[in-house]
Amino acid sequence: MTVTNDVSKEKLISDFKMVVADAEELLRATASQAGDKASDLRVKIQSHLADAKLRLADAEAALVDKAKLVGRATDDYVHDNPWRSVGIAAGVGQWVIFTSTN
Repeated sequence: MTVTNDVSKEKLISDFKMVVADAEELLRATASQAGDKASDLRVKIQSHLADAKLRLADAEAALVDKAKLVGRATDDYVHDNPWRSVGIAAGVGQWVIFTSTN
């Protein structure tokens, strides 16, 4: 998985959390609305929100697990190839310096 995909997933999760929070706030604000139709709609929305929260928690857990795997793989690589890792880090550092000055 690329960094861009991870960042996009993190942004999507963050945005989705905001939507869920807004929907919950809307439910609370309309709680005093009377009528069977409004009550049925609130129950339906609450059910969908509960499902969305579970899916969101699963997506977050998957993202965290993936990040941990990448971290472990990187750690293993650095321990197995210390000098190569130093060379790569130096090259990346030089590239960052070069691109930031131009």
